[in-house]
Amino acid sequence: MSVRGRILAVAASAAGVAVAGTAVGVARRRHIIAQRGDGDTTPFGGLRSKPITVVADDGVPLHVEVDECRRSQLTIVFVHGYALNLDCWHFQRAGYRGLVRTVYYDQRSHGRSGRSTEGRASIEQLAADLLQVLDDVVPDGPVVLVGHSMGGMAIIALAEARPELFGDRVVGVGLISTTAGGLRPHRTLVPLFPTGLGSALALRAVATLARGHRAVDGVRRIGQAVASVVTDAFAFGDEVPASYVEFVDQMLSATPFEVIAEFFPHFTSLDKFETVEALGAVPVSIICGTADKLTAIGHSRKLQSRIPGAALLECEGAGHMVLLERHEQVNAALDQLFAAAGEQVKRQ
Repeated sequence: MSVRGRILAVAASAAGVAVAGTAVGVARRRHIIAQRGDGDTTPFGGLRSKPITVVADDGVPLHVEVDECRRSQLTIVFVHGYALNLDCWHFQRAGYRGLVRTVYYDQRSHGRSGRSTEGRASIEQLAADLLQVLDDVVPDGPVVLVGHSMGGMAIIALAEARPELFGDRVVGVGLISTTAGGLRPHRTLVPLFPTGLGSALALRAVATLARGHRAVDGVRRIGQAVASVVTDAFAFGDEVPASYVEFVDQMLSATPFEVIAEFFPHFTSLDKFETVEALGAVPVSIICGTADKLTAIGHSRKLQSRIPGAALLECEGAGHMVLLERHEQVNAALDQLFAAAGEQVKRQ
C-alpha cells in the first residue's frame, strides 16, 4: 500500500473509533486491529464454516455459510459480484470473524450454489434470493447488507422491490464497486473472456458464444496465461501480489461461460438510479477505486448524489477488486458503517 493509502486507512480507522464513541467501541476496534494480519496468513479460500442450504423461490439451492458470534447484535450479510463466489470476501471474513455475526453465500449459478432455472438469471431474481437468505438465516434482528459489483446491484434491486425493509429490518448498506445503471456491458466481459468487441455487438456475440459454451470454456482454459494478464489489468489498479491475481482468476475461470452469458444481458437494462433514494433511510457507505475499469468511480459518485447522507470512500488508484486490493481501507470504512448502523439500532 502507498504512503498515502496507509495514511487514509489510519485516518478512516480513527474516524471509526470516533463514530463508535464509547469504551466498547474502542475495545472492539482494538480487536479488529489485532486481526488485520489474519487474512494474509490464511490461504485464499481457506476460511470455511458449516454449509447451510437455502432454497430460492424457484427451487435453486443456495450455498450459505455463517460465522456466528453470540455477542453480536448486528448480522452482516455479504453479497458477492459477477463470476466470483463468497471466497472473494476473504479479508473481510478474516477481519470480522468472531467480532460480529456474518453471513456469506454464493449467488445462484456461482460457486457451490445450484444453477439458475431458465430465464431467472436476473438482478431482480438475485434480490429475491437475498431476501430468501435473510428470511431463512437472519429471521430476527438488525441486518447490514454489503454488496460488491453485481451484489450491490442485488441490494439496490431489493430496495426497489421492498423499500419498507430499509430503516426497519435493514439498518445499514455498503455498496462496493457497483452501480444502479448506465453500464457499458462489454467492459464487464473483458476480464472474463477477452474480446475486442464494442458494446453494440457484445450482446449478440455473447449469445452466439453461449451456444458453444463448452468449447468457449476450453479456449479459456487453454488461454489461461493471457487470462491472468487480463485479470491483472482489469481487476486491479495498482500492482498487487501475484496470489491476488491468481485467486481472482481462479474464481473467474471456475464460472462457466454459459452462466456469464445468462446474466450478461441484464447489465444493459439495469436502470435503478431513480429508486436508490430509499436507501437513504439507513447509513450507507459507498466504496470504489478511482481506477475501476468496470464500474467506474463516476457510478459511485452518482450513487452518493442520489442517496441522502451516503458516505463515499474513493480509494486512489485501486481497481474493481478494491475489497482485496485495499482491504484495510475497505474494512476501516465498513467499521464506520457498522458503528453507525449500531447507533441507529439504539435509536429505534
